[in-house]
Amino acid sequence: MLQVPVIVQSRTRDGEDVRENTQTVVVNAHGGLLKLRMEVKVGQPIVLINERSKVQQGCHVVRVETSEAGHSAVAFEFDQPAPQFWPIVFPPADWGPRS
Repeated sequence: MLQVPVIVQSRTRDGEDVRENTQTVVVNAHGGLLKLRMEVKVGQPIVLINERSKVQQGCHVVRVETSEAGHSAVAFEFDQPAPQFWPIVFPPADWGPRS
C-alpha cells in the first residue's frame, strides 16, 4: 500500500472537464487503486497527475466498486507501464527466492 497524492482529470458525458484531488491506496508499475467521489465508468479514460512531481500519465478505469460513503474504489491501468510515475523503486524481475 502506498498513499501518493494525485489529481484525477476526466471528462463528463456532457464534455465538462472535472478534476479531483485524492490519494492512491495501492500502486504498481501498471496502475493502482484509488478512491474517488466523481463518477467514472469501466473503460473511461482518465489522466493522473502526481502532485509531487507534476508528472501526468494517461490511464483507463478497469474496475469501480461503489460504497455508501459517497466514494468509489477505482482500479486503473496506465495506458503504458509507468513504474517511474511512483516515488518508489520496483524490484528487478529476477529478484526472489533462490531455487
